[in-house]
Amino acid sequence: MSTGAAPVPYFTLNNGVKMPGVGKGCWLGPEGGLDIAEEMCRNALRVGYRHIDTAAGYKNEEQVGKAIRESGIPREEIFVTTKLKMSDAHRVREAFEDSLKALDIGYIDLYLVHWPLVLTPDWSRTLSVEEHPNFVDVWADMEKLLDTGNVRAIGISNFSIQHLETLLLHAKVVPVINQVEIHPYLPQHELKAYCEAHGILLTAYSPFGQGNSLFFSDPDFAKIAETHQVTPAQVVISWLVQRGTPPVAKSANVDRMRANISLVELSSEEMHIIDDIHKKPGAHRGLVKYDATEGTAFGWTYEQLGWNRTKEGFVKD
Repeated sequence: MSTGAAPVPYFTLNNGVKMPGVGKGCWLGPEGGLDIAEEMCRNALRVGYRHIDTAAGYKNEEQVGKAIRESGIPREEIFVTTKLKMSDAHRVREAFEDSLKALDIGYIDLYLVHWPLVLTPDWSRTLSVEEHPNFVDVWADMEKLLDTGNVRAIGISNFSIQHLETLLLHAKVVPVINQVEIHPYLPQHELKAYCEAHGILLTAYSPFGQGNSLFFSDPDFAKIAETHQVTPAQVVISWLVQRGTPPVAKSANVDRMRANISLVELSSEEMHIIDDIHKKPGAHRGLVKYDATEGTAFGWTYEQLGWNRTKEGFVKD
């Protein structure tokens, strides 16, 4: 039985900035969920969240910023992440200023390149890696943002080892974070080891599979939740934090929000069980649906994305 909730730890990024170990995700669908985004953030801050994760592409930065400003919580106690859209690669500084204005919270704690892909401004075409601007060009412009004094840290999202190897050849500033899809069916062990070797903190989005939580019904996983008398979601969050891959979790339900920052301490055996669930037949897979057609996502092939994947799912960690 669980002996009580553990406090949410802080993680120190490679530039010394400290980040709360569980974030509140604000992806609420293609229209931004404007009717609930502000209330969701208000509730999250009220129950104890101190890390809010949004993006220009989520279309709800204004609502998120309003909730933060009106929360009554000192600005320095809240860590705010937002992200650069794929279609804004040609205007990084301007896009950052747009997000800064929309949030209206003084500064941004963490600004991420949302994807390594670059789209034309009208989203009509995905540029090849050989065209410009590419993600190396984008990162050079991201580095310049640090001179503005309006962002505390910069990082990336959805970068594979393949992309990181290229980026790190040119980067003057090592990204503080790489935010990718991580859950028990896609633990990203190899990517985690690579990022750790280069001082990059790997962080998790869609820890519950974005509504496709197939692993919740795994008997070994369910047994751990039953042992601790907590929800499966609490087990996932606790596993992610304990292994050093802090998650961004989304829920608009206040009770689930509160539960998701009530961590439990898992034994080394339980950690090992969850680490290996993806090895079961048919388990290892991404659960977030990005595929436009078989073999591509956002106009790049799986090979260009650095994904070892079939249409049924990922085939290798």
